[in-house]
Amino acid sequence: MPPRRVVTGRSQEPRQRFAEELRQLRAGSGASLRQLGDRLGWDWSLFGKMEKGETLGGPEVVQALDQHYGTSGMLLVLWELARGDKTQFKERYRRYMTLEAEAVSLWHFAVSVLPGLLQTRGYAAELLAAGGFTGDGLTQQVEARLGRQELLEGEGAPPFRTILSEAALRTALRDSQAWREQLEYVAEVAEWSNVTVHVLPFSAGLHGLNSTDLWFLRLPDARTVAYTENAYGGELIEEHGPVEQLQRVYDAVRDLALSPAESRKFVLRMLEEVPCDPST
Repeated sequence: MPPRRVVTGRSQEPRQRFAEELRQLRAGSGASLRQLGDRLGWDWSLFGKMEKGETLGGPEVVQALDQHYGTSGMLLVLWELARGDKTQFKERYRRYMTLEAEAVSLWHFAVSVLPGLLQTRGYAAELLAAGGFTGDGLTQQVEARLGRQELLEGEGAPPFRTILSEAALRTALRDSQAWREQLEYVAEVAEWSNVTVHVLPFSAGLHGLNSTDLWFLRLPDARTVAYTENAYGGELIEEHGPVEQLQRVYDAVRDLALSPAESRKFVLRMLEEVPCDPST
């Protein structure tokens, strides 16, 4: 039997594959989103969100699309696979990780959690455990996260700038010694020549990134991409317009933050508030 040929250029992630099929079928039909909505009797914006992977829609919508395109239940099968998939964001995250490894410089903003590139083992373990990881799975995730930190080390390491909201620095670990080690590490890394740390104090007030963890990656081809994330997933943004808009917001937030020198003093003052382990 000849070897099975791999179909290239198509996503293997169920949710993304479902969205791709919807886009290709509509493009092949020559209909606009508005025309599709008029023909099937649903708001056209729903189909737009389905084609972007932002929502899956309900089974009755998918059945109507199957009938409209004459796909004999194929879309409903893909919809069921996508609905049952619990890793819908993994593909975009894998692509982000690939780009991160290639980046010539990185910028970041933290809402409430310190970035993985600055986390100690104790911090990463408690954070990932809170997210549901246990046993060997937890160990593997911690090691993977710590392994990423090699990106900032050694000759040729890219410059990294992070703005840490005060909330990220006030959300302490249960283990006071582990929390002390984490703050000490932030203060240490802030002195590295390729790392710049800003603290955004509560006194800065409301700003454009109040609910968004944000990364910018400057790539070797001079492009900049952005990645926004929350506890349940993330979005990789590569279009120039949205990335530029986010950069303007980021710059405005940086203007509100403390200088690198004042930021390191801020972290050191926080260290004074953490009780010492009496056994050390």
